[in-house]
Amino acid sequence: MAEADPNIRPKVDVEAPQPKKRRWGKVALMLSLPLLLIAGGIAYFLANDQYVSTDNAYLRQDKVSVSSEIGGRIVEVAVREDQPVKAGDLLFRIDPEPYRIALAQSNAAIAAAQVKVTTLEADLGNSSVDIESAREDVAFFAKEFARQSTLMEQGFTTKARLQTAEHALSEARSKLAKALSEERASRAALSTGAAAPGVNPAILSGQAQREKALLDLSRAEVRAPASGIVSQADRLKIGQMMVQGLPALTIVSDGGGWVEANFKETDLAKMRVGQPATIKMDAYPGLTLNGRVASIGAGTGSEFSVLPAQNANGNWVKVTQRVPVRIAIIDKPSRPMIAGLSATVRVDIER
Repeated sequence: MAEADPNIRPKVDVEAPQPKKRRWGKVALMLSLPLLLIAGGIAYFLANDQYVSTDNAYLRQDKVSVSSEIGGRIVEVAVREDQPVKAGDLLFRIDPEPYRIALAQSNAAIAAAQVKVTTLEADLGNSSVDIESAREDVAFFAKEFARQSTLMEQGFTTKARLQTAEHALSEARSKLAKALSEERASRAALSTGAAAPGVNPAILSGQAQREKALLDLSRAEVRAPASGIVSQADRLKIGQMMVQGLPALTIVSDGGGWVEANFKETDLAKMRVGQPATIKMDAYPGLTLNGRVASIGAGTGSEFSVLPAQNANGNWVKVTQRVPVRIAIIDKPSRPMIAGLSATVRVDIER
């Protein structure tokens, strides 16, 4: 085989130069993507510039704390936890026997006062008779004393008889004074005050005790003051002593409730009462409710905290405050509204 000619060079493939159009297409694509993002951001900002929103919002409902107005032992519990009740339904009952006894005692006090009044009226009548008798004795012994005095001047009687007549007149006058005093005392005992004219105070006191006993007896049955769902009923046990005024259970109102949305203070410049709002509940992703701004809080959340922030020091850092805004729910929710549920609220501040 013949050797290769050293003057002959091997053939090398050379790539053809790429057209400039493809390079400019890549540059245009790289530039268009940020421009589209910027344009989309501007469009989104302009579309949502009339709204302010927050996810720091929670569903609130009226809660009624039920307590007993009297003390005593619980003898019946008529409800359980999470049970729906209507206004007026029996919740629990306290032993009524002590209050029935108090009612009987008040009735006895009224009867005793009535007997006392009857006795005083009889004493007043007797005092009138004694007064008339004493006046007759005074008149009689006054005449006798005058007669003995005339006879004494004429010398037809003795000094002893004159003294006897004088002593009898003095006793008659004393009896008259005593009878008049007893009459005044009887009238005073039968008198009535300006606060309750015509009713003896002792009888009035007994009637007041009777009314209180009846009221306490009616309070032995504790009933629901409003319709709703019973909560914290596990504290009620038969045989447990109920302390007056101590919260026994809570009734969460079954009304529509409202949303307490905590907006940043920078979002309140254009917010007004009555502006429309939309509410989305975290618990119900597909549920959207219509609402409106019902009121704007009078203070920030930290202002009403137990330990408000003290910023009068050198390490102060400014923090954007949150203001509670009450959002009324206009729609009737199709799902149960549970107090404390998280929500997201958006308010249209241009309407």
